[in-house]
Amino acid sequence: MVQEITDALRGVAEYEIVCVDDGSTDSTPDLLAALEGTISEFRFVRHRHRAGQSVAVRSGVQAASMPLIATLDGDGQNVPGDIPKLLETYRTEAGAGGKLMVAGWRKGRKDTWTKRISSKIANGIRSTLLGDKTPDTGCGLKVFCREDFLAFPAFNHMHRFLPALILRDGGRVISVEVAHRPRQQGTSNYGVFDRLWVGISDLFGVAWLKRRAITVELEESGTDDANSQ
Repeated sequence: MVQEITDALRGVAEYEIVCVDDGSTDSTPDLLAALEGTISEFRFVRHRHRAGQSVAVRSGVQAASMPLIATLDGDGQNVPGDIPKLLETYRTEAGAGGKLMVAGWRKGRKDTWTKRISSKIANGIRSTLLGDKTPDTGCGLKVFCREDFLAFPAFNHMHRFLPALILRDGGRVISVEVAHRPRQQGTSNYGVFDRLWVGISDLFGVAWLKRRAITVELEESGTDDANSQ
């Protein structure tokens, strides 16, 4: 995957690769250390104990030095070759101003039937309650501004609600179709009930945050305004 990212971004943009090891107990840290020693753009951070995907994403963003972030899952199902397409969309749309997130949309998902249907139902419920206008918030491929992300309230499972959080801050979300590959190794940590029920409290929490968002429009003060302070 690291090699694929390098191949996709070489000559396209200045980049770094930040990998987050979420408390692995196998030989993953040794492999990452070896990569760090051979690929100048690569570095990694490691959690002492497993903290979950949202914390891992935040750790990676905090460790990054670039102003623009592209995220993707480490299981190989996201295709690094799609990153330039998301970057191009971001650069084109950023000219309109305001906060922006470009989210991947896995139209041809290579998952089991159970996983696809549970995800579709969960996406429907989430979209109805939050109005995030995003067909596939679960896709790991996203591009956004580092500063915008770090302004989000941090909470467990927040990675499932990034589009809603950028909209809450007055931003925009654009979905771009991306490829998706079958899982080659490991097993998913999410099941039907994880998607449908475990995130319900988080869903209502984000809806609460959205309702209480504070937006202020500033007006430039004129030099002839006697009441200006």
